[in-house]
Amino acid sequence: MKTAETPKYRLKLVEIALLIGLAVFLVSGGLALRAQEQLSERVVRLHVLANSDGEEDQALKLKVRDRVLARATELLTQAKNRAEAESLLRAALPELETLAAGELRANGCDYPVRAELTDTEFPTRAYDGFTLPAGEYLALRVMIGEGAGRNWWCVVFPPLCTAASADVPAAALAAGLTEDQVSLITEEDQGYVLKLKAVEWWEEIRARLEGPED
Repeated sequence: MKTAETPKYRLKLVEIALLIGLAVFLVSGGLALRAQEQLSERVVRLHVLANSDGEEDQALKLKVRDRVLARATELLTQAKNRAEAESLLRAALPELETLAAGELRANGCDYPVRAELTDTEFPTRAYDGFTLPAGEYLALRVMIGEGAGRNWWCVVFPPLCTAASADVPAAALAAGLTEDQVSLITEEDQGYVLKLKAVEWWEEIRARLEGPED
């Protein structure tokens, strides 16, 4: 009798352990998602969409990126937080669009180009010196032509696109990110990989629950 019940007892222990593990993951995932949402309230990303994956179109994307990034970085030296950064960029959208179009024309290209500031979904993305978790972020989007080619992403506020990897923490703190948020994006946070995976998992669940847009 004792021998027959032992495997069942062990199985229940395994099930209980799995349920506890799942509960811990769900809680940590929820906390990580909240951390991502708080982080997204403090940054503005830059998203440049190439016309196509062709070699010439990809080269044009980088030239437009350099032109827009230089001007946006110059403008945002006046911004102390994301609200100010958003206000400055919205006011400058016509100028940034004109600069992008001028860069295209200077390179013998007549593609249409559009600059906009909009909330955009991003996957987890690693950069030089930091990583941003998946989620929705305010983004300065510059679409060249069809916008069907490989994209270029980074962070325009704080100015992490142009900061050396060693300067990322200081730039992020100066823009209002907390020490915990800086630790998370610079991989100094314990459980860093698990937290990023948890955010991705929660984002996938949320997308499925919301369903396709009409």
